Amino acid sequence: MVNVGLIDRALRFVLGAVLLAAPFLPPLAGYFAGIGAWKYAVAAAGVVMLGTAIFRFCPAYTLFGIRTCSIAKS
Repeated sequence: MVNVGLIDRALRFVLGAVLLAAPFLPPLAGYFAGIGAWKYAVAAAGVVMLGTAIFRFCPAYTLFGIRTCSIAKS
């Protein structure tokens, strides 16, 4: 089952990659220095967003009945 559309998928992929890498890149790590171990939660959110982009399935969308992809006609 697919419920994530093309634009939604691209945005999730880009934002997920940024959230995953930002806490650990030296130029951006300073922004996350004050939040301590929470930087790992930010990275985990990035992993989840990348996963939903790759598999084109979002469990939260299923709970709320949202679909951002077009329904394929068979």
